[in-house]
Amino acid sequence: MPHAPDDPALEADGPHASYAAAGVDVEAGDRAVDRLKPLAASTHRAEVLGGVGGFAGLFALRTGKYRDPVLAASTDGVGTKLAVAQAADRHDTVGRDLVAMVVDDLVVCGAEPLFLQDYLAIGKLVPEKVEKIVSGIAEGCRLAGCALLGGETAEHPGVMEPHHYDLSATGVGIVEADAMLGPDRVRPGDTVVAMASSGLHSNGYSLARQVLLEIGRMSLDGHVEEFGRTLGDELLEPTRIYARDCLAVAAETDVRTFAHVTGGGLCANLARVLPTGLTAELDRTTWTPDPVFKLIASRGRVTREEMERTFNMGVGMVAVLPPDDVDRAMAVLTAKHVPSWVIGEVRATTEADGAPDAGHAVLRGDHPRF
Repeated sequence: MPHAPDDPALEADGPHASYAAAGVDVEAGDRAVDRLKPLAASTHRAEVLGGVGGFAGLFALRTGKYRDPVLAASTDGVGTKLAVAQAADRHDTVGRDLVAMVVDDLVVCGAEPLFLQDYLAIGKLVPEKVEKIVSGIAEGCRLAGCALLGGETAEHPGVMEPHHYDLSATGVGIVEADAMLGPDRVRPGDTVVAMASSGLHSNGYSLARQVLLEIGRMSLDGHVEEFGRTLGDELLEPTRIYARDCLAVAAETDVRTFAHVTGGGLCANLARVLPTGLTAELDRTTWTPDPVFKLIASRGRVTREEMERTFNMGVGMVAVLPPDDVDRAMAVLTAKHVPSWVIGEVRATTEADGAPDAGHAVLRGDHPRF
């Protein structure tokens, strides 16, 4: 039979095992939740029911305001950019990266981000540290116009080093069925408009860290003349969140589709939103990549092909539009303080393109001063 709680035989068996002794601090978790509640509340939308602390986040979908709604969902993380944040002991910006990776995928099809739920796995739960991480997530949600509906923080002693953590999130958005953007809308002669990135965003950090920190032996707190700031400041620059900007463009133009430039680079991600038989021809001479890309290429002797399939090279999002809508779209983006420019056009695929069996994108020319 099981021992009673006050069984003297149990006392004789030696020290008691406990969750705390195993490395999980439940009280610290409770304190962290208390710190996170006002952060989530700062992202509140009218559809949110209740607050953080329940078993599920509740969001009232007001279906009466839609004719034929379609829900869109996206899950992503921040990747090894977190290793830079952990090495620099700076944790208040990576949450914005997390939100950007999720909501900017949602908006590609024209979906308005509604809410996001995050997951934080951490070696040792320190409430103040968790608060900094989630403060960045909340700020990102406010920028995207979506609610932080809840999430999970899990302490993983013995599996993760105390100062290590990982982040992921799932977001849900909504779009009218007849307003969904995508390859079926794209036509020959359409124009491709680029939107500037804020730097590396959240892709390619395994290569960037290897080149700059290992091969180049650069210090995160060292000033870099090309950047006008420290290497850590440059590498931790938050990913630009385009969701509201893209929705504003969609409201004012007949935009065909967007493409979020993440892992795989500009051509691979643009090809995902082009139909078979069409190619986007892009012109490198229309922009100069940020200095960080040139530094990685030169310090690591990284080929142009490798750079372009690893990094965004200064283009974080693109829009495909009818030529007559380009000026209006760029005016909207200028008002939103998003630098933009015409980067290329869509044409019929030719035999010279290698007869791809899907949408295709190619880069021509050379970047000025790169």
